[in-house]
Amino acid sequence: MTTPDDADFPPDAFEKWDAADDSDFYVQPRFVTHIDDRAIAALTSFYRETLPTGGVVLDLMSSWVSHLPSDVSYAEVIGHGMNEAELAANPRLGRRFVLDLNRNPRLPLCDSSVDAAMISVSIQYLQQPVAVLCEVARILKPCQPLVISFSNRCFPTKAVAIWQALDDSGHAHLVALYLRRAGFADIETRTLCDGRASVSGNSATY
Repeated sequence: MTTPDDADFPPDAFEKWDAADDSDFYVQPRFVTHIDDRAIAALTSFYRETLPTGGVVLDLMSSWVSHLPSDVSYAEVIGHGMNEAELAANPRLGRRFVLDLNRNPRLPLCDSSVDAAMISVSIQYLQQPVAVLCEVARILKPCQPLVISFSNRCFPTKAVAIWQALDDSGHAHLVALYLRRAGFADIETRTLCDGRASVSGNSATY
């Protein structure tokens, strides 16, 4: 398999090698970065270009660093993750919450309440990706951006099977498929640095 299509996902597409509770895996904080410095710089530059200055931004599946440009101010950055200590150490977050999206994809945020959202190098761990992205579409203001970035790195025991079966091009097609199924429009794929890609889409106007 090299690229997914619009057919139904295989029944084992979102299984993981490690089927244990994700909360156990993330109980210990990991104060590391998951992409190298050049990729971080490229992603930060893309955020500067794409995310609205002065807006409310949701950093979904965040940690102790958000890779946002230090010279850009936002009204608020809301952080979600799986480890409270990591989120508490992130200086960009004005508000934060811990939630296992694989158990409960419902986001505790109001409809049309954020100006932009981002998922940085974590989309491969979602077992209900379309449900989560539907929630992101719900809380985004109309026609506002969601940026999903990914690389060839991951925790292999926690990445879903369909992600591990695909190459870099396949990952981009898969994320675009998730976005289409969640109702996003104007989907664009960019290669930011040495094959690390970012897929973004604008929320549909409802």
